[in-house]
Amino acid sequence: MKDRNLPQLQPHPSSQPWPLQTHRAVEHVPEEIRMGLLLKILVPFVGLVLAFCFYSKEDFKPEMMKGKRVIVTGASTGIGEQMAYHLARMGAHVLITARTEAKLQKVVTWCLELGAASAHYMYGSMEDMALAEDVVKEAKRLWGGLDMLILNHIGYTYFNYFDGDVEHLRKLLEINFLSYVAMTVSALPVLKESGGSILVVSSTAGKVGIPFVAPYSATKFALDGFFSSLRQELIIENINVSITLCILGHIATETAEKTVSHVMQKPGAPKEECALEIIKSGALRKRELYYPYAAVRIPLLIRDWAPEFLDSFTRNRLNVENVKRS
Repeated sequence: MKDRNLPQLQPHPSSQPWPLQTHRAVEHVPEEIRMGLLLKILVPFVGLVLAFCFYSKEDFKPEMMKGKRVIVTGASTGIGEQMAYHLARMGAHVLITARTEAKLQKVVTWCLELGAASAHYMYGSMEDMALAEDVVKEAKRLWGGLDMLILNHIGYTYFNYFDGDVEHLRKLLEINFLSYVAMTVSALPVLKESGGSILVVSSTAGKVGIPFVAPYSATKFALDGFFSSLRQELIIENINVSITLCILGHIATETAEKTVSHVMQKPGAPKEECALEIIKSGALRKRELYYPYAAVRIPLLIRDWAPEFLDSFTRNRLNVENVKRS
């Protein structure tokens, strides 16, 4: 019961609950100040993460790959070609695939010169799901099994505004995603026997929205979803097959330089080093690889904290004025 001898306090009409006042106050903080505060928080955090990763690196020894039976797709040029050469130097057996037979023949010749235990190739388009299955069958015929499957091939796409071409997206999904699934399904029985590894070469565009690569990005997000889920299932069933998602940034391959060099403000990372890091990550059975580390990892750390800032940062790193609608 209220005491009639005490004055009753009435809320002022203009007053609002404290949380709402705080929210309004934050809204009036200039964007530059908010971004500055965010960076002051993020920079030390990122530094700690980088330091942890640097000091917790496992040792890789080339002998780990000696005698290993490895399939590398998309290996006639670029990162795939360099992976084949690294594996050859390490004394592995390699089976490489791509669309162009003449280029594959040259790569196989070099692999044998570099010391590969054996080197073979199969050519054709990964639009053909039968080819994806036949490659694994050939590995079984040649070696009796398989230790590592490196999925690296991609279909041609453009770097431009999305033009609404659904047929192009469908074709790209078949090459960049469904053929990866088909090869994995074929390879899993032999990889289970050897306790082997699957390496999936993906991209920052499969983790973060990047303009001008909508169809390509869709296929890479699909890889992340499928293989991350499959990894969980293998762990639940105690199946000793590792899955490594390789999240790559801008790499200086022939294709990338032709496609995006007019838009990128900085040069790409070396394909030779990138190829070696992919092999290392698979040999060490890592969950994910980020290369170049800072250029890929930092945006992923920012993504969930400040998505709008990351979007703006991504756009500002591109010379968007050089991209014209076709």
